[in-house]
Amino acid sequence: MGLKLSILDQSPFDEGKTAVDAFRHTVALARKAEELGYHRFWVSEHHDSAAVAGSSPEVLIAYLLAQTERIRIGSGGVMLQHYSPYKIAENFNVLASLAPGRVDLGIGRAPGGLPRSTKALQQETAGQSRPLADKLIELEQFLTDTVPGDHPLQGLKAIPIPAEPADLYLLGTSPASAELAASRGIPYVFAQFINGDEAVVRQSLDTYRNRFVPRKSARPEAILALSVIVADTDEEAKRLAADAKLVKIHLESGRTITVKTVEHAEEFGRQSEEKYTIEVKDADVVHGSKETVRAKLLDLQRKYGVDELILILALKEFEQRLQALSELKEAFAEMVV
Repeated sequence: MGLKLSILDQSPFDEGKTAVDAFRHTVALARKAEELGYHRFWVSEHHDSAAVAGSSPEVLIAYLLAQTERIRIGSGGVMLQHYSPYKIAENFNVLASLAPGRVDLGIGRAPGGLPRSTKALQQETAGQSRPLADKLIELEQFLTDTVPGDHPLQGLKAIPIPAEPADLYLLGTSPASAELAASRGIPYVFAQFINGDEAVVRQSLDTYRNRFVPRKSARPEAILALSVIVADTDEEAKRLAADAKLVKIHLESGRTITVKTVEHAEEFGRQSEEKYTIEVKDADVVHGSKETVRAKLLDLQRKYGVDELILILALKEFEQRLQALSELKEAFAEMVV
């Protein structure tokens, strides 16, 4: 079984660096990933963050497409709950027309920021939120120019109509997101770096495969996204991974949000104006020498039956992330497709 390796980059602010540096690093990683033969390179969406710079994936994707030639470029993901499906379709139809056959549209379910940024993004639709499933269906219709005749917006087109629309993916961390992806017949990316509970991963992927309805895709396409730390030795990688934490804020309303720091969680709680509790635990990061990481990734491939892994390089320095790209390529040289 071959294995596709892809990259998700969040444009982090390295210590002492600016947004200019963060985006310059993202561009350099995308170019290197293309040179080394990685399958795709995705960027994320976060708002009002002191940790990562990527607040507008569509804009960044356009620049990355212009700076590369072959590798697929996409979002991991656009937070559809904030936006008009029509406008997202227009954005990605432009991208797909600029770079035919190279654009991915990954849709995320999380807010991508604090309640204050969500309020700012949704201020024109406050109190009128639509279910994500409805917005996803409408987005598909605009991307493929298949708005039905009984739709309130029938006849409307998301110009330009590309010959090859962006490929649509749904990102998630639960059986509910897996079921939505299955019902739409689109690829599903489980974010194991957010929810590493093995039982939930397995249940979600099983749900996706068992309930998959063939549409554009004839068969289910399950992908696993995870964090990786590669170092010269297992001991060094263990030391680097020790600092990686997963912080969850549990709100009284029942929502659980994953953030990067306790401070971020506390600020989320204050802005939510709800009672909350905070849970901190070690992040689920695959770490070790390149040989050890290879063995662990192959084990995950066998365990969950996936043929693609999207990797977040959970290293604090750009030079470390750049080196990890090469080391992973070397580790999988004989089997990456």
